[in-house]
Amino acid sequence: MARRTKAEALETREQIIDAAERVFHKKGVSRSSLSDIAEEAGVTRGAIYWHFKNKHDVFVAMTERHRLPMESLSQQAESPDETDPLGKLRELLVYVLHDTVRDPCRKRVFEIIFHKCEFTAQTDPLMARQQETYLDGSDKIRRTLNNAIAQGQLPDTLNIERAITMLHVQMTGMLYTWLLIPDSFDLEAEAEHFVDCYLGSLRECPSLSGQ
Repeated sequence: MARRTKAEALETREQIIDAAERVFHKKGVSRSSLSDIAEEAGVTRGAIYWHFKNKHDVFVAMTERHRLPMESLSQQAESPDETDPLGKLRELLVYVLHDTVRDPCRKRVFEIIFHKCEFTAQTDPLMARQQETYLDGSDKIRRTLNNAIAQGQLPDTLNIERAITMLHVQMTGMLYTWLLIPDSFDLEAEAEHFVDCYLGSLRECPSLSGQ
């Protein structure tokens, strides 16, 4: 009986997150309430508070759910024992782009983050969360690039901080633009080319060498 109760609780939690995705996507994060999410999920506000502290906690759970499948590739690229860190980074970046096209749920979450998440005084915790995610991502990229240098895949003169900023800007800009105007380019077909352009620039671009 206890196992069934735990399974039911997990099912309710997923049901709430699914409902939050739909509500955030339809109304925007700042204009959505826990009551809206509860109504969409077919549960009470009390059921939401059983699993989450507040709306921001639901938002974090929504984004984390789509982050987890990428963790394995990221950890491999960051590991100093990985002999092909640049290959793992490439695999990770292509996966993110392809999965955004192929998975409606991931696409919806990115649309919420880029186009439906209004940063106001009310949503300050979300801004802090996005900043934390950016810094955490930067640390992961930094470790991966250092591994690639150690493996001789990248020149030891690479300006790593510049390369990190470029990757953030290129991936964020690419996703933002495609989600805004999907017909402007074929993201699925071009994903590998875009990623290879970035990785090639790490080896060849003089502006990424030295200080």
